[in-house]
Amino acid sequence: MNRPAVFLDRDGTINEQMGYINHLTRFQLLPDVGKAIRLLNDREIPVFVTTNQSGLARGYFPDSLLEEVHDLMIQQLLRDGARIDEIYICPHHPEAKEERYRLNCQCRKPKTGLFLQAASEHSLDLGKSFVVGDRWSDLKAAAACGAQGVLVLTGYGRGDLQYIGPTQKVQPSYVAEDLMAAVCWILQKLDVKDD
Repeated sequence: MNRPAVFLDRDGTINEQMGYINHLTRFQLLPDVGKAIRLLNDREIPVFVTTNQSGLARGYFPDSLLEEVHDLMIQQLLRDGARIDEIYICPHHPEAKEERYRLNCQCRKPKTGLFLQAASEHSLDLGKSFVVGDRWSDLKAAAACGAQGVLVLTGYGRGDLQYIGPTQKVQPSYVAEDLMAAVCWILQKLDVKDD
């Protein structure tokens, strides 16, 4: 049976927006992120991270660092009893320094490849799902998948809302101060009562 899920952008949504995370010390969780994700976990709502990581393609950091960053993220979330069901990354860019990543792929947001892969592998209903991020590319990906897009005002969100949003055809289903506010709204939409 296909289930709804919540897809989270990484940088600016889960952790502080620092540009490229090219060193482990640059990864800093945003406040209450673990608690917000745990609310979804406690209600058995699958949580996935979908993230563009063109820093790999541009040669700004190695694959090993990305793995270390994600291991650190998982460990820090566990301190709040939170877990991510799976992390989906797009390492590609059409102008990549590294040839193996130089392609015009179908997985770089706002394209839908990461979401379609997750839906196929985890029996998800994208039409009942939510995409949360701080960029309009997240909202466009949500619209292309038939999901509801939630803009968080962390990371680039506040600036995108003021300067990018007014010219865009795609608009968020909801604008949230942060991930906790986004999750509370999602739970209301799914008719799941918060304890």
